[in-house]
Amino acid sequence: MNDSSWGAPPQAGSHTGYWGPSDQGPVQGAAPAGPAYDAPEAQQTRPMPIVPDVPAYGGNQDDDRGAARLSGPLFRNETPQAQPYGSYDTPQAQPYGAVPQNPEPMPDAPQPAPAPQKKSAGRDLSAAIGVGVGLGAVIVASLFIVKAVFVGVVAVAVVVGLWELTSRLAERKGIKAPVVPLAIGGAAMVVSGYARGAEGAWVAMALTALAVLVWRMTEPPEGYLKDVTAGVFAAFYVPFLATFVAMMLTADDGPWRVLTFLVLTVVSDTGAYAVGWRFGKHKLAPRISPGKTREGLLGAVTFAMVAGALCAEFLIDDGTWWQGLLLGLAVAVSATLGDLGESMIKRDLGIKDMGTLLPGHGGIMDRLDSLLPTAPVVWLLLVIFVGSG
Repeated sequence: MNDSSWGAPPQAGSHTGYWGPSDQGPVQGAAPAGPAYDAPEAQQTRPMPIVPDVPAYGGNQDDDRGAARLSGPLFRNETPQAQPYGSYDTPQAQPYGAVPQNPEPMPDAPQPAPAPQKKSAGRDLSAAIGVGVGLGAVIVASLFIVKAVFVGVVAVAVVVGLWELTSRLAERKGIKAPVVPLAIGGAAMVVSGYARGAEGAWVAMALTALAVLVWRMTEPPEGYLKDVTAGVFAAFYVPFLATFVAMMLTADDGPWRVLTFLVLTVVSDTGAYAVGWRFGKHKLAPRISPGKTREGLLGAVTFAMVAGALCAEFLIDDGTWWQGLLLGLAVAVSATLGDLGESMIKRDLGIKDMGTLLPGHGGIMDRLDSLLPTAPVVWLLLVIFVGSG
């Protein structure tokens, strides 16, 4: 066969193509039918190989003769089968041992939607309610039976609160505020406010600050400034503000004034919690207290104003409902600011609660946070509205 015979029909008796012999039958001694490699003109003939994309399993691409590997039907009369629509297999026959590749990954099974989580109060409500009711019973009993006993309860709460605050400062910041002069001066401040009024409270505050400065001199000077600064702050923040509760008690309707102060503060906190937990969506101060919302503040104002109008009308001598509205508004604002102020302190210290004395509440300071800054506000407004007597 010459160079021009590519594509020409095979001659009679020729077996150089893929197809069978002519009608005359096979020729004796001729090579079997198959690819034309061993015919004399094989080097001149261009076979029609189908080169696979994936080499045959175990194949050697560099065989002794350097010939290209052929792929295609194993038998002469074998034709590629039609592939179903959407099949991932190619029409060409795959070599033995090749793993079919899936060009498109199977879609993941749909995952069930997570079940909605219920809002959590973050504390043991049963323990919190039980402790709150118990404390309220002790306070009310001491308030209306013997005033001096109630003053003693306030003094004890002040001392415990000072101990919690100074302990956390020492643990978290290494600040060693003098505890002994603070505890003695704090109790004296509350008693002086009840016995001598605002003048006695200011004098006791000044003497307590001086005692803190002198007491700290008995230790090395390193850290003196930060220790005495923290001591004076603690004296003002806890016992001095609590003194205004004792000063309210000195009026003729003193027990009712103190009860109004306690009721409005508790109602404000309860309204903020209830409304904020149910409807709260917009954060009030996310960097300080992420749990507080603007809706909660609105609930605190609403609840406190309603309670203030009722208390001023029925509990305070010569009080009127509109005075109670203003009183409730002021209490809601001061209680919220007090809560945020202590939250700022706890964030700086890196703690959640000031103590663990009260189950469900934390420590004493965690209950005094909104009461302490509210006491001077209520005392001042009641003096303006109905006098100090």
